[in-house]
Amino acid sequence: MVDVMFDFGSRLSELRKQNHMTQQTLSERLSVTKATVSSYETGTRLPSYDVLIKISYIFHVSTDYLLGVADKNQLSVDGLTPRQIEIITSLISEFKNEE
Repeated sequence: MVDVMFDFGSRLSELRKQNHMTQQTLSERLSVTKATVSSYETGTRLPSYDVLIKISYIFHVSTDYLLGVADKNQLSVDGLTPRQIEIITSLISEFKNEE
């Protein structure tokens, strides 16, 4: 069984830091207090469905990823043209070939 509280908190903290965002900045974007964001990250509290969805939009990840159900971080290509998607797919292939 997955420890959702731990996975969520660590993933949220990681995403926030990767995006050079403070807890205060994230709290303002979510319309919650900084203490609430801190409690999400420490695993003492989980967000409501509405806040979870906002977090997924802010960081462009799935809710499954945030909750630890999916291990892979997925990139959303919503709103991109077929040509833009082709370019991104090509870049990803190039990076994978370099490993």
